[in-house]
Amino acid sequence: MQPWPRLGSSNASAFFTFRLPSRRSLIPGSWESRSRFNLDTVWDAIHTFIRPPAAALLAYAAAGGAAPEWRWGAALIAGGVALASHGTKASARAAVNATPEPFSNWILSFGEDVLAVWLAWMAAAHPLATIIVVAALVVLSIFLLYHLFRFARRALQRLLAV
Repeated sequence: MQPWPRLGSSNASAFFTFRLPSRRSLIPGSWESRSRFNLDTVWDAIHTFIRPPAAALLAYAAAGGAAPEWRWGAALIAGGVALASHGTKASARAAVNATPEPFSNWILSFGEDVLAVWLAWMAAAHPLATIIVVAALVVLSIFLLYHLFRFARRALQRLLAV
């Protein structure tokens, strides 16, 4: 089997596992509506240790013809970008999962999938434009991470003050 169909089937299984709700998950307080938060949060926590190192290894391997210091630089940049984007995604997912209604989860999941497919197409068709888009998304991710963690810190302080 070629790598692209495997990647597609992997993404399809993740889509059907995490994105499509059962009828009972629409009922606030049902087991499925409460467990979705835990499953997504655990999935994101596991992928925190998978995605950034995988991006770093991929960049290191892709820069195979360059000098070793350039390869390490590419690995560090790719790992940093992957960590920033994953951190933003995981933080946004945790914030959205805290809401009792399922529609914001579906919209966020659909937006993630569309953005991933669009960026993959952009990287193949217009690599230079993709660099600009990714740089803008990294800046946006860092901005959002800062504000999400600031919000979480204030919420935790209020919770501990009570």
